[in-house]
Amino acid sequence: MDRLQSMRIFSKVVEMGGFARAAAALDMSNAVVTRYVADLESHLGTRLLNRTTRKLSLTETGHVYLERVRQILADIEDADAIAAISAKKPSGTLRIYSVPGFGVSQLAPLLALFAKKFPDVILDIKISSHPVDMVEEGIDVGFFLDLQKIDSSMVARQLATPDVMLCATPEYLRVNGTPETLDDISRHRCLNYAFDFMRHNWMVHDWDTEEFSYAGKSKQVLKQIPVNSCVVSNNTAILRECALADMGLVLLSSYSLDNDIRSGRLIRLFPEHSFGSVSIFMAYPSRRLLSAKVRSFINFIVEQFPHAGTHPSAQ
Repeated sequence: MDRLQSMRIFSKVVEMGGFARAAAALDMSNAVVTRYVADLESHLGTRLLNRTTRKLSLTETGHVYLERVRQILADIEDADAIAAISAKKPSGTLRIYSVPGFGVSQLAPLLALFAKKFPDVILDIKISSHPVDMVEEGIDVGFFLDLQKIDSSMVARQLATPDVMLCATPEYLRVNGTPETLDDISRHRCLNYAFDFMRHNWMVHDWDTEEFSYAGKSKQVLKQIPVNSCVVSNNTAILRECALADMGLVLLSSYSLDNDIRSGRLIRLFPEHSFGSVSIFMAYPSRRLLSAKVRSFINFIVEQFPHAGTHPSAQ
């Protein structure tokens, strides 16, 4: 038995003053309406209506039950209305996760713009280097450095692929000297991200001067450079602060260092070489039935990254 439908039909029968009129109002047959009310009474184990050939009246229990039923139906209508409004107007709390480098340098300014555009949305932001379970932690939208941290059930959009840059402060270079060759990096103090494959060596694309391609140009090869790590952290913000404190060479995504490079606080080293790149992904649980706040935020972010696209392996 559909108890909610039975409640609606019972309430309508009382409102219309009879089964036939209720059936017409509900576009149902008289037999179906009668059966719903009878099933409800059977489920409750008591009579709700007194029926005669001329008159329909509520029993004492029916009066009490009808009052509660009407309140329940009104609450349901209110809940539906709230949900419908939420689906149309961006409002409520939007929970966001981001890795530190992107979150601090790129996302923070965008959140300020989003908040001005959608003032009814409350932003709840988690910045962390540790992976999160978006569903378990109730995260609406997450920003990650790579697909390895994104569950395969998520929808993932690649926003950009920034370069990895090697930098140091002018003061550090004044005191310790500027490395002139890639091999010189090994004699410097290095600020290192806590990836196992980076702890002892950094990889860089170099031009092999001994081998030549058929076109007469030197061949680009992957060179492994031993490094002396004086600081190791899984937090890009810490590494950036250490670099700004003149502690050593730092190798991070351009998103973490761009502002410092433009201001002259950091100097980029070996810009002619590639130290690799990272991919920035935006992820969210589902395309279907997104609330207005989530859909508006996703659309807003995609507008800021015109080359964003859905990644085929994370749909």
